[in-house]
Amino acid sequence: MESKAVQSTSRFDLLKWLVVFVLVAAGVVGNLYFGAESLLYRVVALVALGIVAAFIALQTSRGHRFAVLLKEARVEIRKVVWPTRPELIQTTAIVVVFVLVVALILWGMDSLVSWLVAGFIG
Repeated sequence: MESKAVQSTSRFDLLKWLVVFVLVAAGVVGNLYFGAESLLYRVVALVALGIVAAFIALQTSRGHRFAVLLKEARVEIRKVVWPTRPELIQTTAIVVVFVLVVALILWGMDSLVSWLVAGFIG
């Protein structure tokens, strides 16, 4: 039963995406056309067009799936065990020291190779 509802709404999805595209294009062209107007007015108009376009895009089947994905991602983020401040500082220090050691090794190898090449070229 639900698959029929999704199929009936998906007939209009192309039209909805076309409206979203027209709104975005109108925002771009309008921003160029009204370039002499105040930046505040242009930003408010672009934000309003963006909100309307996002609302219309969320009414499509892909938009609905995207909204569900965002909700599920938010639930998963709450399950993450974040490191404590001391763990974060310790891990960051280890990474910085490791990067410095590797940089010194690469600098030494580069110096050695350039010294050898300079010796051969003479």
